[in-house]
Amino acid sequence: PIHFDFDRSNIRDDARAVLKANAAYLKANPKVKIKIEGHCDERGTIEYNLGLGAKRAKAVKDYLTGQGVGAERLSTISYGKELPLCQDESEECWARNRRVHAVILK
Repeated sequence: PIHFDFDRSNIRDDARAVLKANAAYLKANPKVKIKIEGHCDERGTIEYNLGLGAKRAKAVKDYLTGQGVGAERLSTISYGKELPLCQDESEECWARNRRVHAVILK
């Protein structure tokens, strides 16, 4: 997974190496498709977090297509704040939940 700053959907510098490695894997395995899942921390409304999760997933999809991965191989979904990794009320926990996770479909 890659992580995002609070209330942001832009790709952080520390995530670029992960995404470049993901793009290299996808280009080397042209039959693989992935689902890009956008997640948020618990702050904000359900609607707001679903929208932010969608923006985060789209940012990752756009980055991967910019690296030469076919858009038809990438689907996106937002879970907003519904599937947290951590449920503590702390910045450390919230930071873990602000993420995009990719799932290999085939």
